[in-house]
Amino acid sequence: MDSPARPLLVVVVGPTGAGKSALALALADAAGAEIVSADSQQVYRGMDIGTGKVSPAERARIRHHLIDVAAPDEPMTAARFAALADAAIADCAARGVPVIVAGGTGLYVRALLLGIFEGPAADPEFRARLAAEAEAAGSVRPI
Repeated sequence: MDSPARPLLVVVVGPTGAGKSALALALADAAGAEIVSADSQQVYRGMDIGTGKVSPAERARIRHHLIDVAAPDEPMTAARFAALADAAIADCAARGVPVIVAGGTGLYVRALLLGIFEGPAADPEFRARLAAEAEAAGSVRPI
């Protein structure tokens, strides 16, 4: 079965402090678009300092998706981000609203645009064993 075609997206990416949010807001204003944040820190509630989140007033003016969607102790993987972003994009497309993706987390943007490779899921037992080994041996071993 063929998957439905994704609508055309405008994607604004770049380093921290480059003006991505301001550009995305200006584009959204001009196009009547909504913004999907592709930032690995802005997804977390309460992490407002140092993350460059747009102000509540800007969010009230232009609808933003994927800001404040996870608790700080809740895992957010690139695959989960891509699934949430795909859902937001599909919602916008169903309403005929253009989408602007804006953010500086390259892995998130890549996962959204190109997908995630098929691989094994995380193994919590293996990670726990490695953490215990690092704790016992120290995190830095002498050469």
